[in-house]
Amino acid sequence: MTQITNSRRYDIDWLRTLAFGILIFYHLGMYYVYDWCWHIKSEHQAQFVWLQDLMILTGPWRMSLLFFISGIALALVADKYSQGSLVRLRSARLFIPLLFGMFVIVAPQTYFEAQDQELIQPGYWTFWVDYINPWTSLLVEHHSIMGLLTWNHLWFLPYLWLYSLLVIGFMPWLNRLGASNWLSNVKGRWVLFTVISVQICAWYFLKKAFPSTHDLVQDLYNHAKYLPVFIGGYLLARQGKWWQQVIAWRHVFLVVAVLGYVFLLLDRHGAFAPLAAQFDTNIAIKLFYGVIGATGYWAWILACVGLAGHYLNLPSKLLSYTDKAILPWYMLHQTLIIVAAANLKALQLSPGFEALVILLLTLAGCYLGYEIIRRVPLLRWLCGLKNQPAQTKTALAPQTPIA
Repeated sequence: MTQITNSRRYDIDWLRTLAFGILIFYHLGMYYVYDWCWHIKSEHQAQFVWLQDLMILTGPWRMSLLFFISGIALALVADKYSQGSLVRLRSARLFIPLLFGMFVIVAPQTYFEAQDQELIQPGYWTFWVDYINPWTSLLVEHHSIMGLLTWNHLWFLPYLWLYSLLVIGFMPWLNRLGASNWLSNVKGRWVLFTVISVQICAWYFLKKAFPSTHDLVQDLYNHAKYLPVFIGGYLLARQGKWWQQVIAWRHVFLVVAVLGYVFLLLDRHGAFAPLAAQFDTNIAIKLFYGVIGATGYWAWILACVGLAGHYLNLPSKLLSYTDKAILPWYMLHQTLIIVAAANLKALQLSPGFEALVILLLTLAGCYLGYEIIRRVPLLRWLCGLKNQPAQTKTALAPQTPIA
């Protein structure tokens, strides 16, 4: 068995950077895409029906990839810290930024969403006092158990924090499992069959009964989808042989993934109408769709990991920046998109030019926001950065990544 947990894996850093980069474009697309609910919507969305076909390319597996590489990243640092130290590090990296994000960064999203729906009067600070008050009488019909307080796009942080605590708690057992000879001797195809089967079961039994809520408590389908992926990433990093097989089979996974996407597109446009008509009444056909979906789901995840492992396991000055900046950028980007979009509506720009302006403002805001955050010790702590100058870290120093 080839152990790789003591090696710095630049490919995982690159993959995390690229995945979060795609997230910026995805959330910009959510403003324009036709007939998909989001916090605010463009008046031009009828011109972007085609955008659905593009966004479903990554929609089914994008967040699962982040959980998968999060599990890998945790495994890569697991041998360097005690369980207690890992809990403290993950809490500082995830839970504190979550609280700061909910109270400060996410608040404008709720404000502009309510403004867009003409539910409140202008006045941000008056709104914010109500937003942080769990007993407020403002917009009662929109309350959760926390009142108006929400984590919106930051839902990834509490899920990742919870999964990290679970894995850290069972880490001695998982490490023994990962190092066991019998697991090392299990052929990759049987491991792949197992994870695909788990995904099919989660989809078949839980998706309709527990639609996605991102509320952490009642989100059973998402937990059944993301937690096994997170654990799978952790175990992959403990089994060097499996990881090498994923890299070796990267092109096969990519072909299967693309074929699955083509099937999804054709099905969406009625090419298999006789099959789709029997989806709710014929178990065999429903399972057929489940097999196609789950296979494509895992094929995309493994294709990304395999391609990154082959082509991207290299250091870079750009990577040195993004590896530190990614969490603040993630925290800021959706708020910047919504604030920019809401304020540009009145200018009635052409949709293409408007989208470009929103993107540029978002990227500039993320860059400037990070430059401020990294220079202020309190903000560094609130945004999950180590409280030390970035230039004192060496390029090969092990990181404690967000994911």
